[in-house]
Amino acid sequence: MDHGGVIRRHELTDREWELLAPLIPRAATGRPRVEDRQVINGMVYKIRTGISWRDLPERYGPWKTVYTRFRRYALDGVFTRALQQIQARADAAGDIDWLVQ
Repeated sequence: MDHGGVIRRHELTDREWELLAPLIPRAATGRPRVEDRQVINGMVYKIRTGISWRDLPERYGPWKTVYTRFRRYALDGVFTRALQQIQARADAAGDIDWLVQ
């Protein structure tokens, strides 16, 4: 999905997407599917706003698609692995000051 340089509130920036995209499982061959970034932005929007899945704006694709992929990624550990890898990269680059209490 081409944003034309416009980043909407509650969506990933290009930099955030650049970090996350390689960590998202690739689509198996088959019927065309909604773009990964569009679906991930739908997940982010839902989490940040607290709306129900059914109330997701249509720009993110069918709400059932976003929900199904969210559930699959959560069950498969995709989010946990992505967070660990992004944190490890940031730590290695010195971008994170770890706070230990």
